[in-house]
Amino acid sequence: MLRLALYQPDIPQNTGTILRMAACLGVAVEIIEPAGFDVSDRHLRRSGLDYLDQVVITRHRSWTAFEAWRREANLRLVLATTTGALPYTDFAYGPSDCLLMGRESAGVPEAVHAAADARVVVPIRPGLRSLNVAVCAALILGEGLRQTTGMQ
Repeated sequence: MLRLALYQPDIPQNTGTILRMAACLGVAVEIIEPAGFDVSDRHLRRSGLDYLDQVVITRHRSWTAFEAWRREANLRLVLATTTGALPYTDFAYGPSDCLLMGRESAGVPEAVHAAADARVVVPIRPGLRSLNVAVCAALILGEGLRQTTGMQ
């Protein structure tokens, strides 16, 4: 099954929203630390509501620890990035994909870009910077699930 990974998330409300979505869709979430907030923060609980007990969350102490785990698990890393060339709807997702969302304030560093097996973008109108990370995660995860599990 597809997985979502959050690279050093900054905003607890976005993370809570993503965790709630993951719980509803049955998708595990990897949190790559350090986060910009305490992941037990009340804001995360408020955004995730009582859904947090319904999602599998794995915390990775660093990018290096996550990357070692991912390689051991033989997961393909699909990075959502504003600099991606391939629209997310044109990508062929597989069940062993890990969809990586960057940090709200800064995306991901070049080393993470280099480690990605694929880079996808959510096309938006010219002159606008980006979508909210939770919205982006929902779009990409929805397409990935549609392709891999027959979700309609």
